[in-house]
Amino acid sequence: MNLSSTLPRLAFCAVLALSAQAALAQQQLVPAQSEVQFTARQMGVPLDGHFKKFSAQVAFDPAKPVTSKISFTVDTGSATLGSRETDAELPKPTWFNVARFPQAQFDSTAIKSLGGGRFEVAGKLTIKGTSQNVVVPVTLTQSGATTTATGTLPIKRLAFKIGENEWADTSMVADDVTVKFKLALTGVSKL
Repeated sequence: MNLSSTLPRLAFCAVLALSAQAALAQQQLVPAQSEVQFTARQMGVPLDGHFKKFSAQVAFDPAKPVTSKISFTVDTGSATLGSRETDAELPKPTWFNVARFPQAQFDSTAIKSLGGGRFEVAGKLTIKGTSQNVVVPVTLTQSGATTTATGTLPIKRLAFKIGENEWADTSMVADDVTVKFKLALTGVSKL
């Protein structure tokens, strides 16, 4: 083994690895171009809301999705249904219990490419101290330097204790809630 020829190759590999990590570290969420919405049904009538505050830590490589990681945090106190009365109820212990659980969290455990800019992101969703394994279908599109990730995740609110006590009656508020997201990211490699 020739040490003098091996060291430069190792140094080159280390530089490539650090460059790749630096590129992934520069991926940023663009909040002004992003949104997280949800739809619930009260007595059969859809109620559309959204979260005003959320953040993401993304280390995503489209060429190697299995090595990628996504962590997404939503401030539950930023939920709004557009009504002062309803918005005053959402932070209370019966619903999001914001004082005790100020954030909901999603952490990816596996990312699989389905081709054509479509991915399957498996991970752990934690809301109000309860965790569930979920699989989120995500579609990526690129325009200039911005990559947009969109997807829909159906959840059961009662599995996360959202709407407890008298609000656990699903004839009043349905158990099914649909979460839709559009996340604009910069720094993602070409698809």
